[in-house]
Amino acid sequence: MLANAIGAQFRRYEDRLHDGKAARVVIASRVYDTDREDLWNALTTAERIPRWFLPIEGDLRLGGKYQLTGNAGGEILHCVPPEAFEITWVMPPGGASWVIVRLTPQANGTLLTLEHIVHAEDVEQFWAQFGPGAVGVGWDGAFMGMGRHIASGGARIDPAEFQAWSMSEEGKTFNRACALAWGEAHIAGGEDPEVARAMAHRVAAFYTGG
Repeated sequence: MLANAIGAQFRRYEDRLHDGKAARVVIASRVYDTDREDLWNALTTAERIPRWFLPIEGDLRLGGKYQLTGNAGGEILHCVPPEAFEITWVMPPGGASWVIVRLTPQANGTLLTLEHIVHAEDVEQFWAQFGPGAVGVGWDGAFMGMGRHIASGGARIDPAEFQAWSMSEEGKTFNRACALAWGEAHIAGGEDPEVARAMAHRVAAFYTGG
């Protein structure tokens, strides 16, 4: 059904300062076969976001607030159509992080780059167990959903179909490969290989059930 599934094409991990505090940054990117205006529309309009991601409510403009059904909510901090936006990403019961999205025209389409930033002190125990793959694999699923949405000419992905695929052997293989790829990105970002790969295997087990 979803053979040759592709999430992010490029993965990177960085340590940096954000608002004066040490932060962990998960970066995913992929080139989509569409122009920047169409990709921006898919990312930012309430009508299209549920077709490839999740149902959304709120005031989708600069300074407005949004809520994804059963997932994160937050505020739109920065918005320059069709180039970039920044939002807060608040998961229940209240852990806050930031997501920055940039769109860059390419000869073969549009490069989407997503940065997910979290203060290191807020995720110390969780990070020690799972590393960047904990959020990275989830974004891989979103990147794949966008890819199918664009390739189909804007069609809606059926959530039940996607959930069933996620639990299939093909879906588990996809999630496992993404988890291990985030482990390699973690190593490239400076983590000890043995530590990073152990984290990646724990993420893979979480997403595949063992």
